[in-house]
Amino acid sequence: MSAWEAILLGLVQGLTEFLPISSSAHLRIVGELIGSSDPGAAFTAITQIGTEAAVLLYYRRMIRDICVAWWRSVTGAHGTGWRARLGEHDPQARMAWFIALGSVPIVVLGLLFQDAIETSLRNLWITVTTLVVFGLLLGWADKIGRRTRKLDQLTPRRAVYFGLAQSLALVPGVSRSGGTITAGLLMGFSRKAAADYSFLLAVPAVLGSGFYQLAKSAGADPVPGAPGGLATLIATLVAFVVGYIVIIGFLKLITTHSFMPFVWYRLGLAAVVVVLLLTGVLEPMSGAVV
Repeated sequence: MSAWEAILLGLVQGLTEFLPISSSAHLRIVGELIGSSDPGAAFTAITQIGTEAAVLLYYRRMIRDICVAWWRSVTGAHGTGWRARLGEHDPQARMAWFIALGSVPIVVLGLLFQDAIETSLRNLWITVTTLVVFGLLLGWADKIGRRTRKLDQLTPRRAVYFGLAQSLALVPGVSRSGGTITAGLLMGFSRKAAADYSFLLAVPAVLGSGFYQLAKSAGADPVPGAPGGLATLIATLVAFVVGYIVIIGFLKLITTHSFMPFVWYRLGLAAVVVVLLLTGVLEPMSGAVV
C-alpha cells in the first residue's frame, strides 16, 4: 500500500467512524476500489485507535471527571457500602460503571465470533444488507423516538441494551455509532445524549480491539497483501485529525437536523455497491486479508 492510499483510507476512516454510515464498510469498499484489496479487520481496528484518540481529546474533561468520580466512589469517598462504591451518590461514577457494563457484549461476542468477523462477515453482500436494514432502522427510530431522556437517566438495563447494539457493529455495514444511536433513540434518549454515550461507550472496546490487533500483528509474520506498518501508521494519524473535526461538526448537526440524510446515504451506497458487485467491479470476498 502506498502512502497516498494510506492517506485516503485514513481520510475515509476519520470521515466515517462517527457518522452512522459504517467506517468498516467504507474501508472495505474503498480499499478494493483503489486496488489495495480489502485492507482487513486488523487494519480497520488499528486505524480506529486514531479516531478513538480524537474522542479522548474531544471529551477529555468529561472523561477526566468520570474517572475521578469513579475512583472516589470506589475508594469509599461517599460511603463504604457496595451501593455507594457503585456510584449510588454520584452520576458520573455510575457512568463509568455503565460504560464498563455496556462494553461486555462486544468483548464477549468479538471473541466468540472472531474468525467470522475477520473473514465471512466481510462479504460485501452482507455489507449491502446491513447498510439497508440498519439505515431504515435508524430512520424509523429517529421518527418515533421521544428524544427526551438525558444521560443521567441511564440504568444498568439500558446500558446493556446500548452494549448489545454496539456489538452489532462487528459486522461491516451496521455502524457502531449508528447501532448505538438507534438503540438510544428507541429508548427515548435525545440525539445528543445517544451520540455522546455512543462515542464514550466505544472507547474501551475500540482501543482494546485496536491494541490487541496491533500486538497480534507485531508478533506475527507479515500477511501477503496486508497494509504495512508505515501505511497503517499514516492512516491512523490521518484518521485522528479528520475524526476530531468530524466529531465537532456531527454533534452540532444533530442538534438541529434529523438523521435522514444519513439514511438516504446508506441506501444510495448500498445501491452503488450492488451495481459494482453485479458488474464485477467488486468481488464479495476478493483479496480479503486479516
